[in-house]
Amino acid sequence: MKYKKAGDVLPKDLIQLIQDYVDGDYLYIPRKRENKLSWGEKNGTRKALNDRDRCIYHNYLNGAAKSQLAAENHLSIKSIERIIYKQKE
Repeated sequence: MKYKKAGDVLPKDLIQLIQDYVDGDYLYIPRKRENKLSWGEKNGTRKALNDRDRCIYHNYLNGAAKSQLAAENHLSIKSIERIIYKQKE
């Protein structure tokens, strides 16, 4: 999250009104519901994990052992099993 200076984006009268409630403190203004992003969408983490999971499943279907996949991806065998189960769906 990047901070913005209120004086740069808000009208002066609105700043004065907000100061009546919150003078000099930090104020978080949440996104509008329709603009919310789900976890990992903004920085690409979700896509990267989905790509990794598809690759793990593909390698599993091609004969890779769960223990091998776990070691290569620094995951537990349980996590590999969860990924395989989820990718089957």
